Amino acid sequence: MTPPGEPDVVHNEAISAGPPQEVSSERHRGGGATESDRVELLRGLTAAVGYFTRPQALSAGFADKDLTRLVRRRELTRFRRGAYAFSDEWSRLDAVGRHNVRANAVMHSLGPSVALSHQSAAARHGLDLWGLPLGKVHVTRLDAATGRVEGDVVHHEGKIADEDLVTVDGLATVRAERAVLEAGSRVSNEAALALFDAGLRVKAFDRAALERTFEAMESWPFMRHLHIPVRMADGRSGSIGESRGMWAFFVLGLPRPVLQYEVRDLTGALIGITDWAWPDHGVLGEFDGRVKYGRLLRPGQQAGDAVFQEKRREDMLREATQCAMLRLVWADYDERASIGDRFWRLSRKIG
Repeated sequence: MTPPGEPDVVHNEAISAGPPQEVSSERHRGGGATESDRVELLRGLTAAVGYFTRPQALSAGFADKDLTRLVRRRELTRFRRGAYAFSDEWSRLDAVGRHNVRANAVMHSLGPSVALSHQSAAARHGLDLWGLPLGKVHVTRLDAATGRVEGDVVHHEGKIADEDLVTVDGLATVRAERAVLEAGSRVSNEAALALFDAGLRVKAFDRAALERTFEAMESWPFMRHLHIPVRMADGRSGSIGESRGMWAFFVLGLPRPVLQYEVRDLTGALIGITDWAWPDHGVLGEFDGRVKYGRLLRPGQQAGDAVFQEKRREDMLREATQCAMLRLVWADYDERASIGDRFWRLSRKIG
């Protein structure tokens, strides 16, 4: 789950869909099986795909009244008609984890007539997501049926060639470069840039594939506004926060920074790498997400020690470069103008 105070950034840990499984154990169907036995069997299903269906529960020996009772006791979560998850497992999932489980159930229900697309496909490809609505599963029809919104599913019409499809976790899914463009077309340019960067960062596609796919899709509805984020996309942005920083610098008219700037001492030894740098202006830049220090911790190290080490690192970077440090946190993006003011106060034009 995203820690309190952090934006809705989800680092995707997808649950595999796998082939639908049916309960076949006679031991659990019989009247001698305890409820604990039946629960154990269903947990085998949820370990693989995150959910079980009503027919699977009935096959395991549950009755409808049992399912109702367990939902009322909050031991089960009914997240769509006929689909259940164990509440302890469901509560541990972040937004994208729940979306992937919902997508598993949707695809099991709809079968081969659809493919995952838009943000549902982006999630399935394991991309970090930010700024994308995840309440509904997005699919594109493969059977020429009309587009519509039906419950928790958005059905899209669209041309899909064989080369546009891949199989991920056993499910038909549009290619990652198409997925990010489809999803990006319906959200802000800032969210689109973060999504494009995320795909490039994990090498789900390269720039050539992104540009080629956009060229083929740019006349589609809602696509035209993506010219700028497609042009700006750069896999060297190491996180959603860094991508949002690049968008802020663009909107504010600041010079484009060097990404992943290496700072070395007089011997050539690497001191550190900053997220951004404006060498001609004497400014280095870092995005400082709250989870950062937790990731820096070594075994037995306390958070305060990590903060101290980071402060030492920053001092060494400034001393080696004689540059000021612009450090951004999530809240800075909510008051974007202040970023520009701070940059120009720190800036000293060199040369």
